[in-house]
Amino acid sequence: MSIILAAVWLFALIGVVQQYFGVRLVERFVVQKTVALPNPPAVSILKPLCGVEPLTEVALESFFLVEYPQFQLVFGVQNPADPVLQVIAKLRARYPARDVAVVIDSSVHGTNRKVSNLINMLAAAQHETLVMSDADIHVPPYFLHAVTSALAEPGVGLVTTLYTALPGTPHLATTLGANQINYTFLPGALLARKLGRQDCLGVTMALKRSVLAKIGGLQALANHLADDQVLGRLVQTHGYRLTLAPVIPATTVPEDDFHALWKHELRWARTIRALVPVPYAGSVLQLSLIWAMAGLIISGFHLWAWGLFLAVLLVRCCLACRIDKSLGLAKAGEAWLFVVRDVVSLAIYIASFTGKKVDWRGQTMTADAGLVEPAIPSNFAKSPLVEE
Repeated sequence: MSIILAAVWLFALIGVVQQYFGVRLVERFVVQKTVALPNPPAVSILKPLCGVEPLTEVALESFFLVEYPQFQLVFGVQNPADPVLQVIAKLRARYPARDVAVVIDSSVHGTNRKVSNLINMLAAAQHETLVMSDADIHVPPYFLHAVTSALAEPGVGLVTTLYTALPGTPHLATTLGANQINYTFLPGALLARKLGRQDCLGVTMALKRSVLAKIGGLQALANHLADDQVLGRLVQTHGYRLTLAPVIPATTVPEDDFHALWKHELRWARTIRALVPVPYAGSVLQLSLIWAMAGLIISGFHLWAWGLFLAVLLVRCCLACRIDKSLGLAKAGEAWLFVVRDVVSLAIYIASFTGKKVDWRGQTMTADAGLVEPAIPSNFAKSPLVEE
């Protein structure tokens, strides 16, 4: 029993150390400066859309407010009755000077509907530099300058970005979702990169059209759940580097009930487990409060164990406050939220090993290993309905 007790407290310490170094990396990352290129390239931003969620209009408007010499916004939907089209119409009326194209096309090119949407949209993109971005992303005005300057670095073929969370509702589930992104995912992603991982994050994927053609086009991603990771792997197999732009957008956390949060985070968990099974298995060490609670229980709730548990909790809170300060985020929340968050994370971690099926916007998909296939020449046909 003493060996087990020592082990769980060691695991709690490992979790705290991981979180500390991750936070240090976040603090270093945010002080980077964006240096705009003297002659920045024209950019086409592709925004695949499906439905309206909390803050959808605010997120999309942030792209209309980007400050950049020449860029085009390409919005794509697969359903002509999609209510998001009304949001786009409102924004176009509000910003008539913006170069906007709307593609409405229900064609399906594989199991991944988002990629099918992007394939349908691509013919409407006018420029060589492409930036694909999720619908729920909020960006600062200098976003494109940060992305294009990173893409111009020697040997870089793909640029992605980290992201923080912006709660879309006041529900506890939303708060827990934001907690996971801001205080676990963000420092963890930077730590993984420091240790050699080169992940592409789907919130931003920027590359040249010529590079996309070399890897087989978007069609090479059409049957993969983790299209972003597959894109990153394909680009790297062709000798290009993947890098992070010195900008951190925010993503809306829309889940207003625990069932929706569970489905979303289980999809993430099963996807990551399929892609990188060994690192994912070890990710349970990040749950420092789970191990501290285990130590507390095994010790019989001894006074010294309570002291160690509260010390771990205090460190978690302090590290979260440092992230808040670095990124200008709202207060991390009460200390008990971190305990609840780790319990929820443990439940999702366990559930991720019970199957491979995930739910994505009502569509059932299978998490796959994201194995890349040889590139084939790609031809991009013009979409049936393009509104300029």
